[in-house]
Amino acid sequence: MGFSALRKIGRLFVIKNRFEAFVIIYALALGATSRGSAYLEQYPGFWGQALFLAATGAVFLAGAAILDSLKAKKELEELRAQVEAQAN
Repeated sequence: MGFSALRKIGRLFVIKNRFEAFVIIYALALGATSRGSAYLEQYPGFWGQALFLAATGAVFLAGAAILDSLKAKKELEELRAQVEAQAN
């Protein structure tokens, strides 16, 4: 397998638009609620609820980071286009 083949496979794991980001965030949320439910069964009471909130709260942080990175990537592409246009 050559370098170009690895690059093509690697592109499958790059989030390219907001729709893909929201699908990934949704999948993270499903996993977090499943894990949180297990915490509620394993640790009834306050600690189970606290762990449930921690698991689901992590999705908010990860989702914000994903969306912010997409925004920064878009801004960087626009800036590169502006610099290239000024250079020509």
